[in-house]
Amino acid sequence: MRVSPGSYLAVAALLTFASLVCLRTNRNLVALILIAGTWTTIPLLIFTNRISFDGYALSRTGLMSFVSRLLTRREQSLRVDDIERVEVATLRTLRRGGNVRYRYRIEIAGKELFLVFASGGKGFRRMARTLLPRIPDYKLDARACELRDHLKAASIVQAEAAALGIPPASVLDETDDAARKRRPPVPERKALDEDAERAKLLRQAANDLRTAGRLRQSAEAFRRAFHISGSDPWLLYDYARLLRSQASAFSDARLLGRACAALKLAATRGASDAGLLERVGESFLEYGDPVRAAKTFRRALDVNDAACRAQLGLAEVALSDGKLAHVIHHYNETARIAPDKAVMRLARREADYYSRLNDDEDYLAAELRRMNWLDGAGRVQQLAARVSFAALLVALVGPSMDQVIAGLGWALASSSIIAWSGSLITRKLLTARSRMDTGDA
Repeated sequence: MRVSPGSYLAVAALLTFASLVCLRTNRNLVALILIAGTWTTIPLLIFTNRISFDGYALSRTGLMSFVSRLLTRREQSLRVDDIERVEVATLRTLRRGGNVRYRYRIEIAGKELFLVFASGGKGFRRMARTLLPRIPDYKLDARACELRDHLKAASIVQAEAAALGIPPASVLDETDDAARKRRPPVPERKALDEDAERAKLLRQAANDLRTAGRLRQSAEAFRRAFHISGSDPWLLYDYARLLRSQASAFSDARLLGRACAALKLAATRGASDAGLLERVGESFLEYGDPVRAAKTFRRALDVNDAACRAQLGLAEVALSDGKLAHVIHHYNETARIAPDKAVMRLARREADYYSRLNDDEDYLAAELRRMNWLDGAGRVQQLAARVSFAALLVALVGPSMDQVIAGLGWALASSSIIAWSGSLITRKLLTARSRMDTGDA
């Protein structure tokens, strides 16, 4: 599949702006060379930049990958067994009625190699459906598990909903909620085989709809599933994830509170399921409740003392509290119970890093400076991006008002774009952790 072209398009935009500045200063030949070279080379780099998976290893191919191999003398490939973690970030790009559109970004890390690809067509779905099932659960975060199990084309999701009698969001929005609330509650009963199968299908459809961004239909599918199997702890967990998605999409704090309540109930009813407790703890941590997350992780370890994701979660909680000794302990415990070499390598590397921070004051000071500079560069980048857009608007509109205003706009736009580029480069350089000699002189 092709890699997201965002970084290439950013470079193309910068070079195009530089060519416009050259035109403004009567350097026509330089401007022509810049614009021709940019829009000849960048599309070629975008078209050849791909990530492929042969069932054994992920590989990055293309012209930039070839140049990177020449410069670093490292293969741009990662075996499935060497993958240490998989994390998924979501970006809400559109909201309309009860539906939203999500853009997913998958980051795969292992052996100091990072491979990133984003959603955008059949290639992404094919890659996710082929790759993610081959990676064990303990390396996947919650969103990665959801993509593995529920990422489907919109037409398939709609067909599932129609087969189960779930109407479109427009129809659901017109439903009289007050009338529905007046209905008497359905008494709990022991589910028959047919009911259990229908509850399973409804839960599957509800999660598929949520992953596709059809939150209103997903809520209706969950409602119907609860009428059949309201005591299923995994169903409660999935419903809590839906409520979190709705709270984020509609900016409703009450829904976030309901999501936390559903997670508490899921943890209570699934108290003997270590896997569920690990996922519930991760969700509490994601929702901003580290205290309850820590309690849930410890309950998971009481059920299964080899629950490595619970140990990793406790390390994150301890890090948020600034307890480096606890962070080191939990990473060492993760290395001790790690199911494979990749997780063991990750845990030992993190334990060594935080041990260095805990024992070496000079290294701690250097890392604090790096993180402060990184944070400052991020703020400068955001400010410069906003200023550059406003300045470009002034530069383009200025000639119709006054040439002085246009000149000020171009000057401000040039300065802000230079600041944006410098802060971007600074962030790239400061992302990697400092490497310091630990040996005595």
